[in-house]
Amino acid sequence: MGRIGIMAALHDEISSLLEAMGPDASRTRIGRRDYYTGAIHGREVVVVLARVGKVAAAATAVTLIREFDARTVVFAGLAGAVSDQVAVGDVVVATSLLQHDLDASPLFPCYEVPLLDRSRFDTDPSTSEALSRCAQEYLTGILPRHVPAGTLAAFGVALPRVHRGVIISGDRFVGCGLAVRKLRDELPDALCVEMEGAAVAQVCYEYDVPCAVFRTISDRADDGASVSFSDFLSRVARYYSAGILERFLTAQA
Repeated sequence: MGRIGIMAALHDEISSLLEAMGPDASRTRIGRRDYYTGAIHGREVVVVLARVGKVAAAATAVTLIREFDARTVVFAGLAGAVSDQVAVGDVVVATSLLQHDLDASPLFPCYEVPLLDRSRFDTDPSTSEALSRCAQEYLTGILPRHVPAGTLAAFGVALPRVHRGVIISGDRFVGCGLAVRKLRDELPDALCVEMEGAAVAQVCYEYDVPCAVFRTISDRADDGASVSFSDFLSRVARYYSAGILERFLTAQA
């Protein structure tokens, strides 16, 4: 698999991974981002805070591939639920990703990336399957040891599940019931919404680099999303990302 590039939009989502890399990690600053190269559980990685949004994510993905020779790119982070079947505390592993705010019609079909003749970008099946297994193992065996039962109960997390399916991305934080209902009507197979994954998947497609994206559901993308997102990030989410990725890296070593 070669070196694995690991990306996230917010510091809390990678802070535990940086700690796991230890003092021997090497830091390189490019484009106002710090890229940390080293090993986690014997697996060679480069970890970076991409920041928020599709442009930031795309620029970071290109640098991972061209400057650090990442042979696989994994994006981890939070998302808001779109599907009624997805609950707070669940994990969604993408099978494909689409930009819900891309519309160059009538020149091109809505959602289609001009000149690429596609709107959906598939993730790497084997990497995604491995992440799904690790996520399931984490949710059933380790999460209750990492996060107090009272904290999980406060967010309504009881029996979190792993889902596989479509993740949609856009340069807008979706925190409105009307907006999420519109997305559900227009893209009925979408499981959750975030702000980076589809851009990363497009870059990886153009460079022929396998990619995977997994998201922990922090909110319902409704009118209470901003409060739920921030609280869930600080109290729960950092454990999900680190726990799943560390199991994944151990399995890949």
